[in-house]
Amino acid sequence: MNQKTLFAVKAAVIAAIYAALTAASSMFGLAYGQIQFRVSEALCVLCAFTPAAVPGLTIGCLLSNMSSTLGVIDIVVGTSATLISAVLGYLTRKIRVKGIPVLSLLFPCIFNGIFVGAEIAYLMPGAFQWKAFLIAGLEVAAGELAVCFTLGILLCKAIQKSKLKDLLN
Repeated sequence: MNQKTLFAVKAAVIAAIYAALTAASSMFGLAYGQIQFRVSEALCVLCAFTPAAVPGLTIGCLLSNMSSTLGVIDIVVGTSATLISAVLGYLTRKIRVKGIPVLSLLFPCIFNGIFVGAEIAYLMPGAFQWKAFLIAGLEVAAGELAVCFTLGILLCKAIQKSKLKDLLN
């Protein structure tokens, strides 16, 4: 299989898994809004293993956000946060603490907190308020931190100990 085809297949598989995991989180009311625990966000660690994670996560998020309770704005804003996080996560993939690509896991927390927090504050009744932005942003970031630094680290360790590492390269 040529390299471009293999890259596209990897990205498509990552996108499909992200969308499926987000749908599962949504069934429990955890995928959208201020309090989010998207299991799919653990996949952000994949940026440290393959460049195909960048389009894979971005497309997976785009597909997932088409079902967002926040509407079209979440498709644009939430997907943009994921794209920026994924690109930065890939660019800093070699910065590791005890083998863990911490920045690949931290960027989604930061950018989703800022972007989605601003989006939520903007959508609240009345004019945009900084207090609402800070609260929403911290809530979104906290959910991201919980998922990325538990499930994301577990996924990272599983990849490192298995043959998945070779498949992702």
